[in-house]
Amino acid sequence: MARFTSSTLQIPEATRVPRHVAIIMDGNGRWAKKRFLPRVAGHRRGLEAVREAVKMSIQFGVSHLTLFAFSSENWRRPKDEVSFLMQLFVKALQQEVRQLNDNGIRLRVVGDLSPLDASLVKLIAESEALTADNTGLTLTICANYGGRWDIMQAVNRMCTAHPEKAGQYSERDLMPWLAMADTPEPDLFIRTGGEQRISNFLLWQLAYTELYFTDALWPDFDARTYLSAIHSYRKRERRFGRTSEQLTESGPDENPERVAAPVLRG
Repeated sequence: MARFTSSTLQIPEATRVPRHVAIIMDGNGRWAKKRFLPRVAGHRRGLEAVREAVKMSIQFGVSHLTLFAFSSENWRRPKDEVSFLMQLFVKALQQEVRQLNDNGIRLRVVGDLSPLDASLVKLIAESEALTADNTGLTLTICANYGGRWDIMQAVNRMCTAHPEKAGQYSERDLMPWLAMADTPEPDLFIRTGGEQRISNFLLWQLAYTELYFTDALWPDFDARTYLSAIHSYRKRERRFGRTSEQLTESGPDENPERVAAPVLRG
């Protein structure tokens, strides 16, 4: 069963620091093109930005970070670029998982892994097993993931498990079968690269998520960009279907959390 409920069934706690941040890491190719470099150079530099995002999430007090690494539609890209992305994924797991484990980070990979090479699937399983008991930041990588795929696979699994309830399924019945059922819904969604769409990412989970779009390309994602997103989030009035007057009547925010912002210079 899912540990967390849906924001359409229950009003979540509106914390001053987002518990769960989900990011579409867009702009690697354009970053490289601006520098007259091949697109793969942008993806390689983007991996460094992933490391920084993980560090900053821990520093800011975020407990769950989800990154959209490869969508189910990204197979449409040039074959050589897809091949490089898969190789980069393998390399990243081989090089980073030990350090993630040493820092108490739990790694999860969600998506349809069936088209991936067996060696990569094995490496993913080993990495998840190694970090499974860690209680620090939960880092989720969405690989060959699509929001519609997630909903459909959950529907199919639910119907197979409980055919006797046909015609009477509810949200609560579906939730345990979603790929991220054991993760709170994102409080903050960030997309870099200037595009303003969610591109089939976490369609179910983003129902009441605060959206933030930035022109910064993913390889340039830094503490300043991350803080701007969090500060924007803190200014939002998270009503979850209620009125502003109801929020006022409920009293001041009792959660004392604050963003532990680094000193930014320049």
